[in-house]
Amino acid sequence: MAPGVPAPRRRSLLQFAGALGALAAVPGCGPESTIAVGGDGTTLTAVIGYGNDGSWDPTQTASAFAMAANNHLYEGLADTDPVSRAPYPALAVALPPDPRATRWRFDLRPGAVFHDGRPVTADDVVFVFDRLLDPGTQTLVKGFFAPWLRSVRAVGPRSVELVLKFPFPEGLSRLTLAKVMPRHVFARPGAWDEAIKGLAVGSGPYRQTAHHPRSNTAFEAFAGYNGPLRPAFRTMNWLSIVDAAPRVARISGAGAQIADNIPYADIGRLRDDGLSVAGGSGMNNLFLMFNTRHEPFDDVRVRQALRYAVDTDKLVEVALKGHGTPASSFLNEGHPAYRRARTVYTHDPDRARALLRAAGVKRLKVDIMSVNVSWVVDCLPTIKASWDAIGVRTTLSPQETTAVFTKLDQRRDYQVVAAASNPNQFGLDADLIMHYNHGPQNLWMGYARWADDPVARGLFADMDRATREPDPERKKAMIQDCIDVVAEQGVLYPVVHNELMTAWDPRRLTGLRAQPYPGVNLLQAKWV
Repeated sequence: MAPGVPAPRRRSLLQFAGALGALAAVPGCGPESTIAVGGDGTTLTAVIGYGNDGSWDPTQTASAFAMAANNHLYEGLADTDPVSRAPYPALAVALPPDPRATRWRFDLRPGAVFHDGRPVTADDVVFVFDRLLDPGTQTLVKGFFAPWLRSVRAVGPRSVELVLKFPFPEGLSRLTLAKVMPRHVFARPGAWDEAIKGLAVGSGPYRQTAHHPRSNTAFEAFAGYNGPLRPAFRTMNWLSIVDAAPRVARISGAGAQIADNIPYADIGRLRDDGLSVAGGSGMNNLFLMFNTRHEPFDDVRVRQALRYAVDTDKLVEVALKGHGTPASSFLNEGHPAYRRARTVYTHDPDRARALLRAAGVKRLKVDIMSVNVSWVVDCLPTIKASWDAIGVRTTLSPQETTAVFTKLDQRRDYQVVAAASNPNQFGLDADLIMHYNHGPQNLWMGYARWADDPVARGLFADMDRATREPDPERKKAMIQDCIDVVAEQGVLYPVVHNELMTAWDPRRLTGLRAQPYPGVNLLQAKWV
């Protein structure tokens, strides 16, 4: 996700208007302060360092909070392990015996029902995939399916067949992104807008019982669930606390059992207090995105100059306390498809100044519009100091994540955006990661105003050829060549990859693993 980042055409998706009348609420359940916090040992309280006011529509969202919650509320035909991302049957009885086949048949789990008691049918599965493949409907998830999936049809009341355009075994792990939603609920007029605001009706082990934007979301175990991951907690209360200090206070006191997005400076103290604090390394990154329609950022030399100027070693040391690495590729160094990019932005202020002179740029003033994710805000002073040092007068404008992306959706002018992103929220395969940020009709390319650039059009064609390449090693090399283009152009590219820290109370919880993307996954956790 872009952690907490809204998705396509939907900062309308972010216009939350209080409690959701369409949700089934616990009687008397008000704001989070009125909800019990585990005194009876049955309510798990989690603290999430991202907003819960992004879109909750599973076909649209890149919100860290909503995506993590949706994994507990919904099921795909297959879902994936939260760390290894290996697929396993969820709503389906079994995975296809031959992942390289171009027709996959799935039979639905007998007795599977939605949270309103209605049975899950093949028509519900087709309903969701029709939305994802509809040429006239733009969704974030569409780009992960349309290139390789031709159609989905019912072959019985509880059986479906997926028809692929070409063999694509990577698609099995992507099925978790097609959360099966009840047709009878979401085909109603206005229902997708309700989904954006928080309406959630799935077949997963938990059901949503209350939702208060910018405060908390509550869940309870779904008695009708008969799938492979039985709920261990009778009720859960997830608090949205973006500011670091109050978030740490909740996990360090008696008010919560688990929290994500732990500041690096607090790791030692929390461990001394008896908490487990573990990190996950992956694609989480601070990126800079340039508006290529705003001079002089249409000039690749200017984009490169500002990237060479950033003192990434200092940024890692000071802001990240050593829990990160300067980006040497679009992929993180631990990724199976990693190869050092042809262009690596080591700290080189002399080269930065020379590139600005070559571009004829003098007395440049830059405003960085930034999300308010705590660790991103910690990085901003180093970026400003680095740019000031080469004569670029820099101002910082951190603001709520929803505000940043509302402005981008409204096509307002800007110069540079600094934000956090993590395509690992969607999966691990390099093809997916590249298409998340650099697809031909991609939301991000629209934000950067770069999709019509001749270099971009060539990149998209090369990415399409890589998707279709059947040989895994050849595919990897082709994707790496595409990453070289992305690195050289520097339109939307990481500055650093960092480790995400999760803290939990091992005296209360077991079965937890730190994941390398925002949010928490409690489907394998239980009380001690």
